Amino acid sequence: MAAVLAVGGCATLQKSRDRIVQSPPRCEDQTAQIYFEADSADVSSEGRAVLMQAASNASGCAVRAVSVLGLADAAGDPNANFELSRRRAQSVTAALAAARLPPAEFRVAAAGQAGATNPDGKAAVLRRRADVILHLATPK
Repeated sequence: MAAVLAVGGCATLQKSRDRIVQSPPRCEDQTAQIYFEADSADVSSEGRAVLMQAASNASGCAVRAVSVLGLADAAGDPNANFELSRRRAQSVTAALAAARLPPAEFRVAAAGQAGATNPDGKAAVLRRRADVILHLATPK
């Protein structure tokens, strides 16, 4: 019985300590991919949820930069696909700002359909997206 009480007392002390002592946030770079419907640059509710979670995970960290690369698949006109990928990158950037991401330098780029086909000529899968990298650091 005494051993059970001793172990139970340790657990209570650990819980009390956890309420007082908080671990510093893990400030490692984060990557997210936001997918789009065909011919759309609108960030879906699922995409907004992913960006909100990324912004939340970055709280407590220094955000050194944010890289956003808009992509498109190989279907259609290359110029239209480049413009679509540019709009996707801009939409994701605006959604990140709305998610209250800490201020940061944004590096926004568009690739259009470049790289949308494999060397054997087949379409690369899941190209209707924007790739996001949050470059994080431990605050000083």
